[in-house]
Amino acid sequence: MWAQDVTLTSRDGSVQIDGTLLGYDGEFYRVETVYGELTVDGSGVACDGPGCPNLEDFVAELSLSGAAIIGEVLMPALIQGFALRDGLTVTQTALDDVRDLFTLSNPATGQTLARITLRSTNTDEGFADLLANEADIVMALREVRETEAALAREAGLGDLRGRGRVRVLALDALVPIVAPDNPLDRIATPDLAEVLAGRIANWADLGGPDAPITLHLREAESGLAQAVVDRLLQPIASGIAEGVQRHPTDVALAEAVARDPFGLGVTSSAALGAAKPLALTGNCGFALSATRKAVKTEDYPLSAPLFLYLPARRLPQVGRDFLSYLRSAPAQLVVRRAGFTDQAPEDVPIDAQGDRFANAIAQAGPEVGLDELQRMVRLLMPLKRVTTTFRFEVGSARLDPQSRSNVEQLARALEAGQYDTRTLVFVGFSDGDGPADANRAIALRRAEAVRDAVRRAAETANFDRIAIEVDAFGEAMPMACDDSAWGRQVNRRVEVWLR
Repeated sequence: MWAQDVTLTSRDGSVQIDGTLLGYDGEFYRVETVYGELTVDGSGVACDGPGCPNLEDFVAELSLSGAAIIGEVLMPALIQGFALRDGLTVTQTALDDVRDLFTLSNPATGQTLARITLRSTNTDEGFADLLANEADIVMALREVRETEAALAREAGLGDLRGRGRVRVLALDALVPIVAPDNPLDRIATPDLAEVLAGRIANWADLGGPDAPITLHLREAESGLAQAVVDRLLQPIASGIAEGVQRHPTDVALAEAVARDPFGLGVTSSAALGAAKPLALTGNCGFALSATRKAVKTEDYPLSAPLFLYLPARRLPQVGRDFLSYLRSAPAQLVVRRAGFTDQAPEDVPIDAQGDRFANAIAQAGPEVGLDELQRMVRLLMPLKRVTTTFRFEVGSARLDPQSRSNVEQLARALEAGQYDTRTLVFVGFSDGDGPADANRAIALRRAEAVRDAVRRAAETANFDRIAIEVDAFGEAMPMACDDSAWGRQVNRRVEVWLR
């Protein structure tokens, strides 16, 4: 890292800046001064001091820190894919137990072009490193905390919750797991939360044997364990039960559950090992497993994005190129091969959605009659559902992080002409709380809001070549029960259908 004193002097000598060099990206210096952090165009100044870079043999530096499952599993594969695309060679060197250095070189000349350092610990450490100027990008399994966002603003790193500051790298899921011989194959999401809170402590209460449940989770500071608390326990205002067995890695967690006949854990869908995953279900919805399409659409109630947090600072060109690559089709293929769910949109034909329509019929009642179901079928029958779905934060009209990323992704596809001469239909659905007519109106407003957000983001799209429509069916097609916060959140959504 840099962190050495330098003096930057303008070409005419009229301006001089003294400070500590925080970084140089090949074009701009980043310097900590008495006036705060400054970014200075290198073409207009001369640099003097022990920290000044060699401008002729400049090597770009990029540092990422945070969640181990990203830094140890996914990110190395993406760096390899990025280098392969640009015809570069990659050398990986272990610096210590948690840091790896990836050196990217020109194979023809042997010249080193970039060095990328990955520090693989946990999400807490990633944000701490960013605040300490020891990382350029955070790899996170959860959203930034308000205290972390406030400290970042105070440090001049911008609003980490703002547009362009957070990116969904890939999609994962929180999956309940048990030993292979456990007779259960599904669990209701509210029951899973009650188990984690210690309010359900015997398998007999879940339809299993009369035996105490042993809980297994990652260590408390890991992003995975924090995501479990955020997604499952906060809605019921509870903490983790006492006596939970903690594990240092996802692999160790899955292995422990697979050996424990009365164990239950929650892990990443990419680290199931020999343990048996349980589907999530409810009395008024069908069982949902963490399949790729269910996670991609967020129909699975515990879908979990993998985040990259980017401070409001200029990255070196190789960093900007790498971030651009992460959104490409080849990068999405790497994500899938690494065991995670990619974000590339897919079309789902109507005949592959029979369970959804069957559930809609089964749950129809006095407020959602046959006429409305027939109207829904008439509209959707000729269309295909796109796996891009938009959902909202709990108790809010604000899109959740995955959906905000979906806005940008769909906007880029529109700008590229991917849907020219086609018709996109934004279809709103709601939970079942309240009168059906009011819920349909709310769902329509949400569909219109998503449509407007996508149009704003697709600044260069030719909308003369794209037809965009909106419609809503309110509570007509529930994915889960409305008797829990998880079910209501899954049901409140805007789907995208394509003709």
